[in-house]
Amino acid sequence: MIILLTVAIAPSLALFSYFYLRDDFVEEPSKLIFQCFIYGAVLTFPILFIQYVFDVEGVFSRVFTQKVFFPSIVEEFFKWLVLIIAVYRHIDFEDPYDGILYGASVSLGFATIENILYLFEFGMQTAFLRAFLPVSSHALFGVVMGFYLGKAKFSTGKSGRKWLGVALLGSLILHLAYNAILYLNTSWSYGVIPFMIFLWWFGLRKVKQAHQLSVSHYHDHTSLHP
Repeated sequence: MIILLTVAIAPSLALFSYFYLRDDFVEEPSKLIFQCFIYGAVLTFPILFIQYVFDVEGVFSRVFTQKVFFPSIVEEFFKWLVLIIAVYRHIDFEDPYDGILYGASVSLGFATIENILYLFEFGMQTAFLRAFLPVSSHALFGVVMGFYLGKAKFSTGKSGRKWLGVALLGSLILHLAYNAILYLNTSWSYGVIPFMIFLWWFGLRKVKQAHQLSVSHYHDHTSLHP
């Protein structure tokens, strides 16, 4: 059991460590990062319960809606809602790159619990596949959401609301595309692998852009307060 838990948690810790170590603007980890992970982990249970109820009650007549649209919308909306309620106006949200960390933390909290439940049911033979697909994809959805959350937080005027909407829409489109590819495409070489390569490229691009925004943020702050 200990080995199974370790295997289930390790991918999330590895991914988060990578994103955290890219942060050059903080001397010690914020308590809010750990709280975000817990929020995401707790969020797993109501989301899975909602999906189970809708499945049992046969709410959707089409399997595509049930397997692709509904899970994507529910998961990304609730993660976005948690970030808006618990993180967006928090004092520890100090620069645009923090959005990456908080978005990834919430997503990895969700992915970790989901991964634990999945490995307990299907065994360790699925561990590598789970690390490559659901865990890393959730992390990158969170990175994209967090990037635009950071843009919203440190934008001036009315553009902040626009970026809040993009934070939800961007991660949702990626999640929909991911679920649709898994549902419709049986060829890894023409479907899943190219999409994951794109997702990693896109996510790491947002990490780099968030880093540059944070550099500009601290430069502007220093200029205004010498």
